[in-house]
Amino acid sequence: MNDDTNTDERPPDDEERGSSDGRTASDDGEGSEIPREAGKAGDGEEQRSSGNRTQSGDSEDRVDPDPSRNESGGADDWEDDVPVPTDGPGSGNGQADAPTDESDERSIDDLGSDVEIDAEIDEDAEESLLGGLQIDSTAEIKVPDRLVDQVIGQEHARDVVMKAAKQRRHVMMIGSPGTGKSMLAKAMSELLPKEELQDVLVYHNPDDGNEPKVRTVPSGKGDQIVEAHKEEARKRNQMRSFLMWIIIAIVLGYSLIIAGNILLGILAAGIIYLAFRYGSRGSDAMIPNLIVNTADQQTAPFEDATGAHAGALLGDVRHDPFQSGGMETPSHDRVEPGAIHKANKGVLFIDEINTLDVRSQQHLMTAIQEGEFGITGQSERSSGAMVQTEPVPCDFVMIAAGNLDAMENMHPALRSRIKGYGYEVYMDDTIEDTPEMRRKYARFIAQEVEKDGRLPHFTDDAIGEVILEARRRAGRKGHLTLKLRNLGGLVRVAGDIARAEDAEYTTREHILQAKGRSRSIEQQLADDYIQRRKDYELQVSDGYVTGRVNGLAVMGEDSGIVLPVMAEVTPSQGPGEVIATGQLKEMAQEAVSNVSAIIKKFSDEDITQKDIHIQFVQAGEGGVDGDSASITVATAVISALEGVGVDQSLAMTGSLSVRGDVLPVGGVTHKIEAAAKTGCDRVIIPEANMQDVMIEDEYEEMIEIIPVSHISEVLDVALEGEPEKDSLVDRLKTITGSALDKQSVSQGPSSPSPQ
Repeated sequence: MNDDTNTDERPPDDEERGSSDGRTASDDGEGSEIPREAGKAGDGEEQRSSGNRTQSGDSEDRVDPDPSRNESGGADDWEDDVPVPTDGPGSGNGQADAPTDESDERSIDDLGSDVEIDAEIDEDAEESLLGGLQIDSTAEIKVPDRLVDQVIGQEHARDVVMKAAKQRRHVMMIGSPGTGKSMLAKAMSELLPKEELQDVLVYHNPDDGNEPKVRTVPSGKGDQIVEAHKEEARKRNQMRSFLMWIIIAIVLGYSLIIAGNILLGILAAGIIYLAFRYGSRGSDAMIPNLIVNTADQQTAPFEDATGAHAGALLGDVRHDPFQSGGMETPSHDRVEPGAIHKANKGVLFIDEINTLDVRSQQHLMTAIQEGEFGITGQSERSSGAMVQTEPVPCDFVMIAAGNLDAMENMHPALRSRIKGYGYEVYMDDTIEDTPEMRRKYARFIAQEVEKDGRLPHFTDDAIGEVILEARRRAGRKGHLTLKLRNLGGLVRVAGDIARAEDAEYTTREHILQAKGRSRSIEQQLADDYIQRRKDYELQVSDGYVTGRVNGLAVMGEDSGIVLPVMAEVTPSQGPGEVIATGQLKEMAQEAVSNVSAIIKKFSDEDITQKDIHIQFVQAGEGGVDGDSASITVATAVISALEGVGVDQSLAMTGSLSVRGDVLPVGGVTHKIEAAAKTGCDRVIIPEANMQDVMIEDEYEEMIEIIPVSHISEVLDVALEGEPEKDSLVDRLKTITGSALDKQSVSQGPSSPSPQ
């Protein structure tokens, strides 16, 4: 779009309704013709034909505040031209002048691609935690000025956003909280091609007061037009007041001197006063309502409509308690813009898109399709429900975001419209651990320090400790977490600790303290749960017990807990069945069913006349979900059936196939740490999960990690007594058809690991 013109794409028939949206306004300082405003002139004054002339040598354009003409004359006649300075804000090209900077000339391909650091990079030391950075603290790291250059990771999402910004496409971003969805949306507002921003004014409609007229003008002109109308209204009111007092003086003089009845004169003067005051309200009502003002906007607008109700999203018309008697507020003056209107020519960001009600999603579809949306009252009980404005421009790029469940409750047609006119992208939770990414993490810490403005800078050791925590939180070997919001919380807590100590820098010791203080609610609950079990001696960590196994589970995302599983075999009063208790959810129930298949095939006894009871001890109100307790359940039941004890200094986690293969699960790091805290000496995990283990240094000497790939290996480690155990293991290997040799166990790609 040419920056020197503003052509509205409204249909030509708008002019027949008094709208001038189809006109073109030149933005040059001289000889410009300013679009006429739709509206009603005041109170029957004489029609003037000065129009929108620009006089030679004059430094000011003249704006007709009420350019809407009604051929019948009278109340719809033209008003005097009002001079509007052209050297004010936004008078040039319709936008506030933005400072020219070399960074503005950089290609959008540079999004987050460089790390500007004063210190040199030692290529021989790139495998260090800092990726070869030779710095003493984050004070030496330069933070980019532009938001787009501060993006860390999310390479695929970054590329999609760049393409969408170039072509003005909609984007839906799905991913875990804290992975940078809102930051990318804000960055997109900086990347959008420069367009002429617009102010939006709403005028009184002389033909139908409940259908206000709408007009768009170049950025910055709206304020000037409103001020021009206010000045005209002030002049008219002064003339009316002057005329009123002259008439009152004449009436009082006549009644006192000639008629000799002062009371009649006072009564007549009061009537004249009220008549003039009532008439002046019509003049004030002609002042347009500036609902969208972009005079101070230097970049494309960014509107965050997350959680917005219908009125805040789509616009609203305020209720008027005084709807008659001369005390009412004109309908155009009660119009309020929605986020979709404020985001015109910019970005509309809606997180948790599925939380919008169906009606709002349907209206949002219309706004996306048409590029304009009229404003009406959202409450049926409000007087604003009778008001419906002309369509208001809302040509925005929408960034919809949410978690995986967002797509379930999202209107299918809205998703189709986004996908049809844009892109869908999944936000990564982790990124490959490379020297370049570790250097970017160092810059991330510097960015957090600068944003906060109160934190001491971080030393190189502190940076390294944060990067180690990023590795640990990733849960995958050779990766770093991209849940940077949570990692930023650790940075701020560590900085607060250092600041409380009046330390010059935030050190590694402060990071270690912060890791203890910034524990999640789930971690605090898990630690309290472990301590309570110790107090009541519910936790068994030594000896052998038949039918009891220390299982492992996770609470939330980052805390582990020991969850004992007990099994008992009893005579059945009818057909034998497997009974599991502990508020098992669907996946956990399916896991028990899979384990039952192995048990039925394994046992020499006829279990059709026996009931197998499985109890998840003190599972809590949340119940048990996932299949990571499969090997725990299998071991407990086999122990109960054969009467062989299980080592209580051992804990275990792992999924189990119906053939007896041990499959990978999630959260192994947190589970291992929970076992160590509880006092267990050994822990069994799936062999495929060994690459995901990143436990804290303090736990490495406390517990032995045993990787397994088959249920026979689990029994070999967990059960008591050599003869009995060897017999069981050999029998199980024969029945399942799997060899104990690890090379014979093929570990192929698995589905997302359950927690």
